[in-house]
Amino acid sequence: MHPLPFSHTWPYEVQGKDIYIEECPFCKQEHVLTNMKPKDVKRAKEQFKVRLNMPCCHTVMTIIEADDDYFWADQPLRG
Repeated sequence: MHPLPFSHTWPYEVQGKDIYIEECPFCKQEHVLTNMKPKDVKRAKEQFKVRLNMPCCHTVMTIIEADDDYFWADQPLRG
């Protein structure tokens, strides 16, 4: 598999057991508390696909993998 380009990444933050995205890549809503659980992030770090339904606009982000700072999606999230 080819490495995913940086345009397919989006930063996230973990605060306690909550997973936040500073700004939704789809609707630009700020400070989005996702419905993800720490086990979902762990699965993404193990390169299992995880679907994230954005609570702000209901758009689905398919996360292919994750590291400690970024989700890596199956589509471009940046311009």
